[in-house]
Amino acid sequence: MDVAHVLWTAVIDHPYALLGPLVLAEGPAATVLAGSLVGAGLAAFWPILLIVVAADVAADSLLYLLGRCGNRPLVARLLRGLGLTAERRLRLIGAVTRNLPRVVIGAKAVDIAAVPSFLAAGLAGIPYRRFVGWVASASAARAALLLGIGVLFGREAADLLKSPGTAIALTLGLAVCAGGVHLLVRRWAGRRFRLTTV
Repeated sequence: MDVAHVLWTAVIDHPYALLGPLVLAEGPAATVLAGSLVGAGLAAFWPILLIVVAADVAADSLLYLLGRCGNRPLVARLLRGLGLTAERRLRLIGAVTRNLPRVVIGAKAVDIAAVPSFLAAGLAGIPYRRFVGWVASASAARAALLLGIGVLFGREAADLLKSPGTAIALTLGLAVCAGGVHLLVRRWAGRRFRLTTV
């Protein structure tokens, strides 16, 4: 058995177990990759969608909870280290308080905005039920879109995905492309975010 076959067997046998940690590490690329498995008939759509949304909501909830503890000295120091200065903190809390849906949708569209936005939601004392409702809705919409892209790719490449070596090369290529686009958007948005929040 070669390495490509072992890796492909692990992905096919345990796509659901591997997906949660992959989404936490690199959400958009892992979601498109999972969609390609769905399109090729190697995984079911609904469990994949639920796993992606659950992992996304869990990560965002951790940021929210960290923000809720943001007035404690140790956490406040950590938040300053993450770039959440007093001025940015006030500005973001104001934005989240005025228009939580817009902030959540923006953070889901451009991941780099998620960290300060969701920390600010916790700092602002936004009720968790309201926060998680918007985050879960936005996460589900984004996950469905990214899975759809992957499904289209998986259907087109279904015959090629039968060979383990080709399948790994194609899915990794798709994941790298999705990750590269995601990185470029994050860098572009990061520059804009720094310019508008300093």
